[in-house]
Amino acid sequence: MAHDGQMQIDTPLLPGLLGLTRDAIGPVEAVLNIAKDRVRETVTVDGRVSSALIEQNQTAAHGLAWLATYTESLRQMQAWAEKLDAAGDFGETEQLLHQIAFGEYLWQIYGGLQMNQTEMVRLQDIGLSQDDQRALMSPAIMTLTQSGNTQDARMRLVALMRDSAETITGRSGLDEELEMIRAQFRRYAVEKVEPFAHDWHLNDELIPLATIDELAEMGVFGLTIPEEYGGFGLSKASMCVVSEELSRGYIGVGSLGTRSEIAAELILCGGTEAQKQKWLPGLASAEILPTAVFTEPNTGSDLGSLRTRAIKDGDDYKVTGNKTWITHATRTHVMTLLARTNPDSTDHRGLSMFLAEKTPGTDDNPFPSEGMTGGEIEVLGYRGMKEYELGFDGFHVAGENLLGGEEGKGFKQLMETFESARIQTAARAVGVGQSALDVGMQYAEDRKQFGKSLIEFPRVASKLAMIAVEIMIARQLTYFSAVEKDEGRRCDLEAGMAKLLGARVAWAAADSSLQIHGGNGFALEYKISRILCDARILNIFEGAAEIQAQVIARRLLA
Repeated sequence: MAHDGQMQIDTPLLPGLLGLTRDAIGPVEAVLNIAKDRVRETVTVDGRVSSALIEQNQTAAHGLAWLATYTESLRQMQAWAEKLDAAGDFGETEQLLHQIAFGEYLWQIYGGLQMNQTEMVRLQDIGLSQDDQRALMSPAIMTLTQSGNTQDARMRLVALMRDSAETITGRSGLDEELEMIRAQFRRYAVEKVEPFAHDWHLNDELIPLATIDELAEMGVFGLTIPEEYGGFGLSKASMCVVSEELSRGYIGVGSLGTRSEIAAELILCGGTEAQKQKWLPGLASAEILPTAVFTEPNTGSDLGSLRTRAIKDGDDYKVTGNKTWITHATRTHVMTLLARTNPDSTDHRGLSMFLAEKTPGTDDNPFPSEGMTGGEIEVLGYRGMKEYELGFDGFHVAGENLLGGEEGKGFKQLMETFESARIQTAARAVGVGQSALDVGMQYAEDRKQFGKSLIEFPRVASKLAMIAVEIMIARQLTYFSAVEKDEGRRCDLEAGMAKLLGARVAWAAADSSLQIHGGNGFALEYKISRILCDARILNIFEGAAEIQAQVIARRLLA
């Protein structure tokens, strides 16, 4: 189907594409290994990596994290392409996505890695000399950087995207069962989420309880909880698909399951059998709605400095202190609450995790539980569950609700959930980026300027093409980390990379889509204004981008 005025472009695909991209990965890995050695030399004292030196050399350390993320992204794009090719599904759309991805990311590795809009890190910042970078002058890389990401390639990709809504994302490479799950939740999002999300946002309303009930019936809250505890026992990959499609409709709905995912993971990893039997079936059915109560004013990501204390009171505890940025705090029945049980401690070793029961609130009385108060934090986006500050003054927690029945394990228990939480956040980011592409494509098609649709202009089309390409890169990195988790392998590094890249991609997608909307994008009535606000939080929660890069760097150098 050709559109009026649409530019006809012969396919700009490179011959022998899969061979070229395969040959490009080795030189990039070689450069990454040199970079690791250079940074390790800079931050090591007496054979040990120094936290103080990593902090002093943050640009190099975080640049290493981004270089490793790009390297893994290319590996996973190659794995995706080869899987599709073997199945006979590597069509022109997928080939263009793959070619442009390599063309762009290889150039960025060589010329400057975009950590965000204002910070670019170059290989010399990581300690590499020009000689160290010569591996990047291989024939395959030179061909891909010269001819992979061209205007013709981007225009052709967008022409294919215009022909069919199904080609906007390309084939994801998932198995048939996961694609069926995707289709189910896409239908639900289109029918039950997208028509209402913008009003929920503009009116700063909580997502209706009817929506939560419908999601519960669809199994969202018990997706990965084992069947023996009332869940479906599905994979983290299925959780990614569900989170992505619901977040494509509205990040608030896509995030409803996050709190249940975190709570269930905490209980599965660190809870007693009695705690699993008590809490997991209710979490799976959404009869119990949880909220995560970790962050405090002035601590941010420095969880080891938490001051909220839980003092023994017979067999039970009394909690006193303040918490902030608590999502969905009013309606919930239980808080996964991190507090200091050892008053003499000054770091994470004195922290314990509680399953602190509370009474769900109402509009008139949002926090009815004795010893607990709260107030709403007004926010730019991510509004569907609302954010709160909480105060505790002698708040009662039953002793049986100390997670695992042992004090001092809270920080370790929380760390065990970060893989799943970051994989899920990466999936939400992919969904938000996809929603930005959806509305950007539609607006560029409908809006006429100078006698033709905006999408006919190369710089508009190029923005849409790059959004589609980077969404696919982030998607493959996210699925990879989920599969690693499902197969029982440590994946904190991969999950961190997926979250780091996904959050940047979502923000860039929303920003570019708003630019396509022009002045209308700045109007509250247009969905893109909400998507932009929603996208911005992804670089902050579940570990700000800077903290995420720091964690990745430390793992790489360990």
